[in-house]
Amino acid sequence: MGDSGDSVYVDMESTSLAGKEHLVKTGHGFISVFVFGDLDKPALVTYPDLALNYISCFQGLFTCPEAFSLLLHNFCIYHICPPGHQLGATVIGTDERTISVDDLADQIAEILDYFGLGSVMCMGVTAGAYILSLFAIKYTQRVMGLILVSPLCRAPSWSEWLCNKVMSNLLYICGMCGLVKELLLMRYFGKEVRGNADVPESDMVQSCRRLLGERQSPNVLRFLEAINGRPDITQGLKKLKFRSLIFVGENSPFHSEALHMTSKLDQRFSALVEVRASGSMVTEEQPDAMSIPLEYFLMGYGFYRPSQFSVSPRSPLSPTSISPELFSPESMGVKLKPIKTRIPEEV
Repeated sequence: MGDSGDSVYVDMESTSLAGKEHLVKTGHGFISVFVFGDLDKPALVTYPDLALNYISCFQGLFTCPEAFSLLLHNFCIYHICPPGHQLGATVIGTDERTISVDDLADQIAEILDYFGLGSVMCMGVTAGAYILSLFAIKYTQRVMGLILVSPLCRAPSWSEWLCNKVMSNLLYICGMCGLVKELLLMRYFGKEVRGNADVPESDMVQSCRRLLGERQSPNVLRFLEAINGRPDITQGLKKLKFRSLIFVGENSPFHSEALHMTSKLDQRFSALVEVRASGSMVTEEQPDAMSIPLEYFLMGYGFYRPSQFSVSPRSPLSPTSISPELFSPESMGVKLKPIKTRIPEEV
C-alpha cells in the first residue's frame, strides 16, 4: 500500500463492513477509495452512478450473502467514489477546473498505480459503467473483465441531455432540492419501489433519498456536467477482447442503451442479463438476481464460490456441483439473452 506523501488515509466503518478509506491524490484532485478484503487477492474496482457512493450504490449487492461470499472469497474490493461524493466530503473549491470523463478515467489509472495494481476486474453502474468502459478502452491491458449495470456508451440522447440540464440548473440554483432527488430516484429505481399515492415508497428508496441529502450539490453538479458532455465510445468497444457481463433492469430508462452496448461488444466475450421488475440500479433493487450470473461469469476466470458461504479460500465449490436448473430464468427472475460468455478454445 502506498504510504507516500501523495496520499493520506483514515479508518472508517461502514454500516456493514469494516475497511479503510484512502484519499488518493491524483492529477485532478483527491479521490476517496474504500478498500476491504485481502490485499493479496485480485482487485475488483467499483464505480457508482451519479450522486452515489459505494454505500448507496453497492451496499445491497455486498450485503446479499451469495454475492458477498463469491466476491469477498475471490477479490479485494476497491470502491472508488466520484470526486467529492464520499461521506463527509467538503465542497470542491471553485478554483478547481472542470473535469471531463477522460479525466475521470485517467484518475482510475492513477489510483491503480498508487495501490500497485495491474489488471483488475471492473464493476460500474450507469455513469460509473461509462467511466470504467472508457478506462477499459484507454487502458485495455489493465482490465481483466467488465461487469456493467445499466451501462451507457453513447453520447446523451436529447431527452437525457435535457433532463441533465434541468438537474444542473436546479443544483446550481437550489442545491439538492426535492425535485432533483425525484429526478435522480427515477433514474435509479423502477416505479414499483418508488411508490405512488396509494403505496408508500420502499425503505430502500427512503434510505437513498436521505443519502442524497448528504451530497454536496456543487460536487454532484461537477460530475453531472462531465457525464452530460460525454462522447460516444461505441467504436472503442470493438477492441475489447476480455469478457463482459451486462445487467439491465427491464424498467431502466437506460434499457435501450444497454442493449445497444451489448450489440457492439464482441459477442464471443459478452453476455446480457435483463432483470425483471427492476430499474437501473439492479445492485440495490434486485441484487439476488445478480448472484448466479456473476458466479458463472467468474468461473471463466477460475473463480468459485466457497462452500457454506465461508470467506475461507480453502474449499472452493466445484462447478460440477451447481445444479443447472439454478441458472434458469424462472429461478432467478431474469431474462437471459443467448450470448456466449466463454471464449472458444481456438481464440
